[in-house]
Amino acid sequence: MEDAKIKANKIKVALAQTQIIWEDKMRNYDTAEKRIREAVEQKAEAVFFPEMSFTGFSMDTDSTKESDGATIQHMSALAQQYHVNIGFGWVKDCIRACGKCENHYTVVDVAGNMISDYVKIHPFSYSGEDMRFQGGSELVYFALNGIPCSSFICYDLRFPEIFQAVSKRAHVIIVPANWPAGRRDHWKALLRARAIENQAYILAVNCVGQIGGVSYTGDSCVVSPNGDVEAELSDREGMVVWELTDDAACLRAEFPVKRDRREAFYSGLL
Repeated sequence: MEDAKIKANKIKVALAQTQIIWEDKMRNYDTAEKRIREAVEQKAEAVFFPEMSFTGFSMDTDSTKESDGATIQHMSALAQQYHVNIGFGWVKDCIRACGKCENHYTVVDVAGNMISDYVKIHPFSYSGEDMRFQGGSELVYFALNGIPCSSFICYDLRFPEIFQAVSKRAHVIIVPANWPAGRRDHWKALLRARAIENQAYILAVNCVGQIGGVSYTGDSCVVSPNGDVEAELSDREGMVVWELTDDAACLRAEFPVKRDRREAFYSGLL
């Protein structure tokens, strides 16, 4: 057990809890660079931003959509400049292909290379997101410092099946969001539940403040595979910085819950 702990991979992460300026990419890019600089000064190796990081959760896709990959290019340049991994959300123009856009969360590495590009599987129909956005159909996997990771976006948190699927491989799951203050108790409860039932670290990064007429409280946090909230930030802009030690495999071996899953039986129920 001690040897496994000594050999475990580590990464220092920063969750950038921002008050997104509504539909203003340029000003939000500037804020992002400041946060990235601050994170690197604290020796962070990866910085993660909320869902739709530089526009807010807008349904005005005519204003927010991209077909030229401008945000990816911008963040890739910052990743190279500051030598840090960066995760960020943006809107892809797919109108010609499917009549709608896609809600993306992309991760670029220290060399500016895209190592993950996830499309939100569950558009939030309650707010009309499904009218403007097409849901994705693929799970994503990538590695940071040798640690197997995956990501989802916001409303996906309410659908445990996809978390069970990725946690067969992933030890860390990033959940960027624009999760409103009125349902903050749901956010906190579901994050802990997903961590516990998947025996995985959850890195949750939300926005904060009044954005597009909606109030957000942040509550960005790191949740351990045991459901412990290791670090959290609420009600203000800032960053959660945490050094994560990947002990998920050891914890799963000590308490092998997944061994008792009966997936063939579950699929029959559906």
